[in-house]
Amino acid sequence: MNWKTVFAVLLALVFGVGVLMKIALRTPQAPPHQVFINGNVLTMDANNTVAEALSTKGELIEAVGSTDEIMALVGNETEVIDLRGRTLLPGFIDAHGHFPGSGLRVVAADLNSPPIGNIETMAEVMAALKEQAEKAAPGEWVSGFGYDDTLLAEQRHPTRAELDEVSIEHPVVAMHISGHMLVANSMALEQVGINASTPNPEGGVIGRRPGSQEPNGLLEETARMTVMSQMQDISIIDTYRLMKAAANEYSAMGVTTAQSGGVSARLATGLSWFSKVGVIPQRLVAFPLAEEFGETLLNGDYNPEEYSGDKLMMGPVKIVADGSIQGFTGYLSAPYYTTYKGDANYRGYPSVPREKLFEQVKGLHKAGYQMAIHGNGDQSIEDILDAFEAAQDAHPVDDPRMILIHAQMARQDQIARMRELGVTPSFFTAHTWYWGDRHRDIFMGPERAAVMSPSQWALDYGVRFSSHLDTPVTPMSPLQAVWSQVHRITYGGDVLGPEQRIGVMDALRAVTIDAAWQIFQEDNRGSLEPGKYADIIVLSGSPLDDAMGMRDLVVERTLIGGATVYQKY
Repeated sequence: MNWKTVFAVLLALVFGVGVLMKIALRTPQAPPHQVFINGNVLTMDANNTVAEALSTKGELIEAVGSTDEIMALVGNETEVIDLRGRTLLPGFIDAHGHFPGSGLRVVAADLNSPPIGNIETMAEVMAALKEQAEKAAPGEWVSGFGYDDTLLAEQRHPTRAELDEVSIEHPVVAMHISGHMLVANSMALEQVGINASTPNPEGGVIGRRPGSQEPNGLLEETARMTVMSQMQDISIIDTYRLMKAAANEYSAMGVTTAQSGGVSARLATGLSWFSKVGVIPQRLVAFPLAEEFGETLLNGDYNPEEYSGDKLMMGPVKIVADGSIQGFTGYLSAPYYTTYKGDANYRGYPSVPREKLFEQVKGLHKAGYQMAIHGNGDQSIEDILDAFEAAQDAHPVDDPRMILIHAQMARQDQIARMRELGVTPSFFTAHTWYWGDRHRDIFMGPERAAVMSPSQWALDYGVRFSSHLDTPVTPMSPLQAVWSQVHRITYGGDVLGPEQRIGVMDALRAVTIDAAWQIFQEDNRGSLEPGKYADIIVLSGSPLDDAMGMRDLVVERTLIGGATVYQKY
C-alpha cells in the first residue's frame, strides 16, 4: 500500500469520525413558530393562572391565552400541536441534586434496596460488586452505589474484609445511599494512604476494627473525600456515557434545569464542555464546593466565566455543614432516637466546626457570593443561621436568598428566623416516602419525624422554598417530590406529620417558579409567561385533577428553549 492509499484511508477515517460525531452530538432545534392549543396550561405565574394555549417563537414564549387567541397568531409555517386536553407545565427545575450522578449505573453497580432497587442482603451486595469487578480492566477502580445498612437483612455496613473478598486486584468501594459515607477495601485504602496511624480528619471519622486502630473500611464525611476523588477519575468515554444517561433520564422526567450541587473545578470543566457540545440539553446550575475551590473564591482567582456557557451557570457557593440523618452523621441538638454505637447521648457532629463555619460564611458573604449551605440536623441549622446572621450584621445584603439545603429537621423557631434573615430552605420532602418509617422508628422518633421537612410552617411564616430529590440519593422524579409534599405518605403506608402537608399548587411551585427564584433566575424560567424560555413539558394529565395519582402521570414531551429534547410517542 503506497503513501497515497494510506493518506486516502486516513482521510476517509477522519471524515467518517467527524460525520459520526456531528450526528451523535447534533442538538434539536426550535422551530421558528409553534403553538399548543386545547390544553390545560398551568402557568405558575404570580396568580397561578390556568390558560388553554401557548405560542412560542424560537426559544422564547410569545403568548399565553385561549385557544382562539393563540390560533389568531398562526401563520403558514406555524407548527400546531393539539394537546387534546393534556396539561402543559413549565419544565421542572432540579432545586438540589448532583447531576450527572444518576448516570452512575452505567459505570458502577446499583446496590439500592426497595423501593429504589432490589438488593436485600449482604450477599447480594457482594455479588453485584463481583459482577462489576469482572468487567473492570486490571487495577481499575470498582464501585457500587446506594447500599442502605438499615434495609439490608444484616442491618449493618459492609466491611473492608468483605470487599477484599470481592477483589484484591482492584480498589473496591461501596457508597452508602446517603452519599455521606463509603466502605473501601484494603487496596483502595492503601492507594489513598489511610492506615492505622491516620488520624480522623476534621469533620470526618475513619471506622476502626474493634480493639484496634486498624481501619475497618468505613469512611464518614470528610474522611471519604480522597477515595471519592480517585474513584471519580474515569475515562472520557465513561464520562460521556454517564453524562448522556443522566441527561436522557432528566429529559424523560421533564427536568429542563438540572443542578450539580457541589462541584470541583474538574467536574465544572467537564459539565461545561459536554454542555457546549450538546451532550447535555438541560440548562445547568453548578454550585462550586467551597472546600474544592478554597482560597480562589476569596483571592480573585475564581472566574465563573471560565465554566459558564449558553446553558451553564455557576451558582451559589456550597458549604456542607453536617451529614446525613440516615447515616447518623446529621448534627442534632438532642440525641438520636435509638442509641448509636452504645452512646445514648450521641447527636452526630458537624462537618465544619462552628468557628470555622462563621469564618467561611462571613468571608464568602463579604465577597458577594450567594451561598447554599447543607444542613440536616437542627443543631447544624442553628449554627448555619447564627453564622449567616453574623455575616449579615457585618456586611448587610438586601436580598441574600441564602439557600439552606435539606433543612430536614428545622424547628418552628428556626423557620421563623429564616424569614427574618432572608434564608430560603430547599426541602427534601421525598424523605417522607423513602425514609419516613425509619426516621420515626430509628433515627428521630415519632415527634421529631412528624415535622421533618416542615413545608406548612414555611408557608405559615411566608418563607419561600423549593423541593428537591437529591438525585442520585433518590431517583429523579419531580412528581414524587410534589406528591410527597402533598401527602407525606411513607413507604409503609402511614401519613407522617399530616399538619405539614401542603396544597398541590404550592408543591408544584416548589419545583418550578420558586426553585427558579431561589437561584435568581425567576425572570427567565420557572413559569409560562411571555419573554421567558420556552422550557415546557406536556403531561398526560393534570396533578390538580388527581392528587393521589399525580406521581403516575407521564411526561409525554419535554422542550428546552422551544426544541423538543424528549417525546414519548
